[in-house]
Amino acid sequence: MEALLCKRLGDPVGKMDENPPIVLSKSHPIPQLESPTAIRVKVKATSLNYANYLQILGKYQEKPPLPFIPGSDYSGIVDAVGPNVSLFKVGDRVCSFASLGSFAQFIVADQSQLLRVPDGCDLVAAAALPVAFGTSHVALVNRARLTSSQVLLVLGAAGGVGLSAVQIGKVCGAIVIAVARGAEKIEVLKSLGVDHIVDSSKENVTASVKNFLKTRKLKGIDVLYDPVGGKLTKEALKLLNWGAQILVIGFASGEIPVIPANIALVKNWTIHGLYWGSYRIHQPVVLEDSLKELLSWMEKGLITIHISHTYRLSEASLAFSAIRDRKAIGKVMIAFDDERSVRSKL
Repeated sequence: MEALLCKRLGDPVGKMDENPPIVLSKSHPIPQLESPTAIRVKVKATSLNYANYLQILGKYQEKPPLPFIPGSDYSGIVDAVGPNVSLFKVGDRVCSFASLGSFAQFIVADQSQLLRVPDGCDLVAAAALPVAFGTSHVALVNRARLTSSQVLLVLGAAGGVGLSAVQIGKVCGAIVIAVARGAEKIEVLKSLGVDHIVDSSKENVTASVKNFLKTRKLKGIDVLYDPVGGKLTKEALKLLNWGAQILVIGFASGEIPVIPANIALVKNWTIHGLYWGSYRIHQPVVLEDSLKELLSWMEKGLITIHISHTYRLSEASLAFSAIRDRKAIGKVMIAFDDERSVRSKL
């Protein structure tokens, strides 16, 4: 089978030298069923997340031994089942996520880790759901318990997790403020019915948000969703209400922000660290219930998956370039046997 192998740590983007970090193997062994409840899935599509890029760089918190097949969330068709599998059959449409291994034509998972994709849902889009939307759903619904009376501020709102947070905020009925950069990203956010959008390439974030809050007679931000970090976090802290909640999602800016403990004390802030993947170890039921609800929302049309770039596995370096250079709006995907595969927009 075809599989993308990370043979050494380094930047997967750019001109390939004699020893590139990632290589396409066309003769990698097809994984076998190693337990009675194992299922082999023929991968239809797999999603790129910023964490995948960091892992190949060697800068992610989980550092697998080399060589490894990167990749996390995916969708596909059940190809083979173990003798004790009772939940699925060959031909079923499924999606899931793994710690590694989805950048390949086949992947094996236990039946307990797979979710059935409803017939009305696009299979490629379903591959983009677990990590991005799962992160935002657990953060906003399970941790922050966002309600319709609250104001949500989403930083990096046009990225994969950002767009999912915006949509989940609207499903919860919250007033949603989104921060993004560039006209194309702003137009996508407008189409989602966001209450206020700040183009940080043209506007001062603090001034723009304060003006909107004043116009709506609102006191401040109740929930901050932050996958960016850096200076933008520092600005956003000035906008938070007493009793606000801060969701620490990631640091796409490359800078880990400092949240002053004395101010958190005086203003009664709650700071939530959100490492979504660790829920599979500590609270797997939370993840399962979250993803089932998201798939039902997807089936009902309450959320949509915006895919800006789709590539073949052989074009993985271009896909990572879209992630690294922040050209993506929503999700970047690798699709197998998919005629919609497009050339790079970069």
